[in-house]
Amino acid sequence: MANHAELDAQLNQMLLAGQAMPAFEQFYADDVSMQENSEAPTVGKDANRQRELQFFGMVEEFHGMQLLSAAVNGDTSLSEWVMDVKLKGMPRMQMAQVAVRRWQGGKIASERFYYAKG
Repeated sequence: MANHAELDAQLNQMLLAGQAMPAFEQFYADDVSMQENSEAPTVGKDANRQRELQFFGMVEEFHGMQLLSAAVNGDTSLSEWVMDVKLKGMPRMQMAQVAVRRWQGGKIASERFYYAKG
């Protein structure tokens, strides 16, 4: 099995290639917990799949994303992202966020996103 740094790099490359949902299916545990800032976490792959699909359904135009930095320490990985996107009913914007992932058994057991709300 690949180590966490290799897995995280593979995941990030898939995200940059526009393969977010295939990456979700490959890298996330069945009981994954995903959390936006301080909101209550969403638990379970099925519930998080729906949450991800709902977000992508809100995207009207996607103008790219950049991975600014990434780090791995033990079973934790961090990645800093900037996305250029236009959501339905909103102006085009730059979204910056940090994703903190906790790996277990080669899968992401939890992921939390930190960002400023505009």
